[in-house]
Amino acid sequence: MTGREYPARPFVGIGIVVIKRDHVLLCRRGKPPNVGSWTLPGGAQDLGETCEEAARRELAEETGLTVGPLHFAAYVDTIRRDASGQVQFHYTILDFAARWEAGEPIAGSDVSEVAWAPLDALEPYALWSEAHRVIALARKLVG
Repeated sequence: MTGREYPARPFVGIGIVVIKRDHVLLCRRGKPPNVGSWTLPGGAQDLGETCEEAARRELAEETGLTVGPLHFAAYVDTIRRDASGQVQFHYTILDFAARWEAGEPIAGSDVSEVAWAPLDALEPYALWSEAHRVIALARKLVG
């Protein structure tokens, strides 16, 4: 078990949708949970860190990129229960949107690969339905 399994309370996760013209930045997870899955850059908010600071830190750690203004895009609740019905994982994820400004992403901590995925061809990345929803909202904000 990890420190986040079977929690006493939800954890705050932060995600960031970076739009570059007709592409979105995706990361392939390099650590549990969901190793090998494609997702948006992000991770857990640290104690004493604002949501925006967490979004910028996670983006820099996972991709080496920095962005300009951030816009709140959506929240996502993810609750996973084990076979007995107990809550095994519980995250409330706050997703931000930003427009790419400069630089090319390089896979950093927690990710094995990064990619600019075409917004009209996301099927090969097998994203979670909530990621599709958040990307669509982000496009309206910064696209």
